[in-house]
Amino acid sequence: MTDQKELLAKTMHAANQAVLKPKLTKPTNVAIIGATGVVGRETLSILEERNFPVGQLRLLASERSAGEKIEFNGEDHTVDILDEQAFQNVEVAFFCAGGGISKQFAPIAAKAGAVCIDKSSFFRMDEDVPLVVPEVNPQDIAGYTQKGIIASPNCSTIPLMQVVKPLHDVVGVNHVVAATYQAVSGAGKSGIEELEKQVRDLFNMRELDTSVFQQRIAFNALPMIPATDGMEENGNTNEENKMISESRKILGLPGLKLSITCVRIPVFNGHSEAVHLGLNESISVDRVRELLSAAPGVVVIDNPTEGGYPTPADAAGEDMTLVGRIRLDTGFDNGIALWFSSDNLRTGAALNAVRIAELLCSEHLHK
Repeated sequence: MTDQKELLAKTMHAANQAVLKPKLTKPTNVAIIGATGVVGRETLSILEERNFPVGQLRLLASERSAGEKIEFNGEDHTVDILDEQAFQNVEVAFFCAGGGISKQFAPIAAKAGAVCIDKSSFFRMDEDVPLVVPEVNPQDIAGYTQKGIIASPNCSTIPLMQVVKPLHDVVGVNHVVAATYQAVSGAGKSGIEELEKQVRDLFNMRELDTSVFQQRIAFNALPMIPATDGMEENGNTNEENKMISESRKILGLPGLKLSITCVRIPVFNGHSEAVHLGLNESISVDRVRELLSAAPGVVVIDNPTEGGYPTPADAAGEDMTLVGRIRLDTGFDNGIALWFSSDNLRTGAALNAVRIAELLCSEHLHK
């Protein structure tokens, strides 16, 4: 097992070095909305890691967080209050807060001249707003000129598209069945804190706080994401419907059949999915491995008899979607089944947004 872990570490190091990264030289004035939240902080961290040439940096949050200090590139930056005057001279604005904030302030930022990269769900299905996974549909970034907004997909949709698109391009995908296993960090800082507290309280036989997930999440699994919205008319949760509609838009396949079940599990970070695909043509397992190994943003780890399969722990902190357990699925004509794990705060959120910004700047704003 030690050899397997060492091989994984070497594979991931090499893969991370090859992640899509355009060369940028001209400084870009950047704003982070929701800078004190987990996705906002992760966005700052990735901008620094990838040497994104930030000119002026404006950190914005609610009045409650104003005045906090956050370090970036060795310097402390003060968090300012988000208001209508906050976007002067901003070229790229990362919206890392909720949909209500994006609804109110993204049009204001766009009118002031910023291109907004929005991580919330509010604009994703707007026909005038591109919904982008850079490894899948980078050409759609050009549509930002319609409203000055680019939407980044759901944290479970992004890795699913990274895996489905390379296979669809070669043999066509007509049906997707997926079950997600989503970490509590997907619910933000409060979700992380609730799991941690519940574990301690269970061992000390104390009453549990279930305010975030409504039921016990520690040592449990909850097929309800988000916890408070309930089911929609078609029997799906809001999260499941997001994945279905977003996947169709990103792939340009409005008739694609998708069946999704989203489950919250007691893992701090790293989403996983069990995926079953119906294909238009037959394909061998070896060919699937070959296609996915060559796909940007994807690493194949598929030697399960010796512990060679992805886990959320393997994916945490990594920039790639890790794919394994690749096998034929006899439940479909021309079926393939697989499993993957990815870091939902990086690949599924902040990193996707930063990759969008890199392509936006290199191919449009500063071309």
